[in-house]
Amino acid sequence: MSGHGFHVHGPHDHELEHAQQGHHGHADEDASAKSMTNQIALFTAIIATVGAIFGYMGGATQANAGLYKNNAAIKKTEASNQWNYYQAKSSKQNLSELALELAPEGRKAFYTDEIKRYKTEKAEIKTGAEKLEAEAKAWDDRSDAQMHEHHRWAQATTALQVAIALAAIALLTRRKWLEWGMFAMGGIGVAIGGLALLHV
Repeated sequence: MSGHGFHVHGPHDHELEHAQQGHHGHADEDASAKSMTNQIALFTAIIATVGAIFGYMGGATQANAGLYKNNAAIKKTEASNQWNYYQAKSSKQNLSELALELAPEGRKAFYTDEIKRYKTEKAEIKTGAEKLEAEAKAWDDRSDAQMHEHHRWAQATTALQVAIALAAIALLTRRKWLEWGMFAMGGIGVAIGGLALLHV
């Protein structure tokens, strides 16, 4: 240094100035990185919460589908029992018709009444069996609808899990395109969850 207002930089001064300039450059980078980190952390927390809800809904719809399928099986068994009962009445009616042909004239009225009774009972049994079959089909349809909804919830949950994985990779690599990918997958997951909620 000179006493006449002329300043000569020494090696130490040059290093201090360089460090000070570099520090300001790193401060901007640190602020940007911190902003990105905060943004990804917030996104991950929200998506993980939404994913947990979607996972619960997926499990609930799967359980409902199983329950409805079980109800359908019960109704099918009841309908089968009714059709067996119908067949038994048909057999008795056939025997009465045969007996009518073979019976003496004094017994024909009895067998005619028996045939009428069996026809009436068969009509009632048939109506009941058809009603049970319709109920079984309704339960099957509800089960299928719940399974479709379950698949939607599972797809939505998977998309959100991929979004969380992309968030972790974006955080580690500091790649902006991965951050955009994370937002895109999160949006897709939420959209599929919306479809599930609307039963589409």
